[in-house]
Amino acid sequence: MYKIIIEGNKKLTGEIKISGSKNSAVALIPAAVLCDEEVTIANVPNISDIDALDEILNFLNADVMRDGDTIKIDSSKIENKLIPEKIAKKLRASYYFMGALLSKFKKVEMHFPGGCSIGARPINLHLKGFEALGAKVEEKNNLFIITADKLVGNKINLDFASVGATINLMLAAVKAEGTTIITNAAKEPHIVNVATFLNNMGAKISGAGTSEIKIEGVEYLHSCFHEVVPDYIETGTYMILASVAGHDIEIKNIIPEHVESLISKLEEAGVDMEIGVDSVKISAPEKLRPVNIKTQVYPGFPTDLQQPMATLLTQADGKSIVNETIWENRFLNLFELNKMGATTELLTASKAVIMGPSKLKGKKVSATDLRAGASLVVAGLIAEGTTTIENADYILRGYEGIVEKLTEVGAKIKLEEVDE
Repeated sequence: MYKIIIEGNKKLTGEIKISGSKNSAVALIPAAVLCDEEVTIANVPNISDIDALDEILNFLNADVMRDGDTIKIDSSKIENKLIPEKIAKKLRASYYFMGALLSKFKKVEMHFPGGCSIGARPINLHLKGFEALGAKVEEKNNLFIITADKLVGNKINLDFASVGATINLMLAAVKAEGTTIITNAAKEPHIVNVATFLNNMGAKISGAGTSEIKIEGVEYLHSCFHEVVPDYIETGTYMILASVAGHDIEIKNIIPEHVESLISKLEEAGVDMEIGVDSVKISAPEKLRPVNIKTQVYPGFPTDLQQPMATLLTQADGKSIVNETIWENRFLNLFELNKMGATTELLTASKAVIMGPSKLKGKKVSATDLRAGASLVVAGLIAEGTTTIENADYILRGYEGIVEKLTEVGAKIKLEEVDE
């Protein structure tokens, strides 16, 4: 267990380089087991979620070699075994092994995955999709047994544009017989990244990034080299941070099109940005205007940026309303912000009001999930005094080198291990 300690109220300046996408990498690595040869994936972030996936691959007897931000995976000798529950529960994205192993072996046994506590997160859309492809699903005490004599392409309409279900069904359909069409598919950048990876191996996928994805099944996937796209949630987090604590902070290795919804809201709040081809420079304005936020599936405002944005809104001059439409437990960070002096109130389970500006003071707070942790890091950097963020392991799941990156731009921040 770790905690992060921050001495706040310091202006930050310098450069921050964005790492590879966490949400992309945690899907690409399970997707690699579909390859019948060796694959190389570059720009992989060094975060604890990747360590957990590495552990699963090694358990399945895949040959894995990591060198810096590059990982090579040879699944030619992989064994289809029940992944131990204690490993599967380390991260939500372990469920991508369901689609990949089902596609490769026509059978998978796996416990319900873990991850952050931000809502119920059912996998019924995944399971219904597997059944549409011809699989039989059994559930015994949180253990899912999914089998198929063969997988056959079908038309699958998702009730909700779920990122996880879209990716998992792409993985399952890659080696199915015939053609699969996923309608109401999610459109996030990491879905395009995963589809490109599979196509580089010889898959036949079209339409990724739109609401309809077509997959023509193939029998064999070959070796390839692939690169993880920059993390647009990490990009957005540092853009928000720069908007409240930055002076000429330049955020590099970004894809501006991926954060257009955030750019729009920051402009509305009065933040001046110099946007380049793959970078953005931001200084915190003297005064922030309040804005209303409503989370949406991509390309709408990301639910993963709602919590960091809430910290910014505590500094805006007036009332902001936040509507959370994706996850039901995404306001737990507000209770921690209130400990630090923020004025926030839950109007309903999915709507909150934030009044500002509030003078935040350093306190002992707790990260309840990954993005709540990011919200508290932003708060700690602008607060007077010392902030201690407990349960910082959540933050390390999704932000590579966050302490080092912030130290380089002038933050007084350190990571400490906690004796259990």
